[in-house]
Amino acid sequence: MSTVSEYQEILASKFDSAAASGVDEVFQFDLEGELFHLVVADGAYEIHDGEHDDPSVTLSLKSKTLKGLLDGSVNGMTAFMMGKIKATGNMMLATKLTQLFPA
Repeated sequence: MSTVSEYQEILASKFDSAAASGVDEVFQFDLEGELFHLVVADGAYEIHDGEHDDPSVTLSLKSKTLKGLLDGSVNGMTAFMMGKIKATGNMMLATKLTQLFPA
């Protein structure tokens, strides 16, 4: 199963289009070498397999950590402080993910 298909259903069930209003950003995920990215624009999002040329932020983490963030069992700030999440680019934008995809 590809990374994109694994997360497509989870993300679709959690997406808050109102929180995405006015957001125009690319969130890239590096799950131990497997890359995918979310393009959030105009209150909607698209998920794509692979690397984006110019992501707003890239989050490097384990798949287990990402699943925990999405189901609410992992606190993003705690995970970041413990080194379980590394962010490159606009690190403050990473905090917007919990609003876009609430647990």
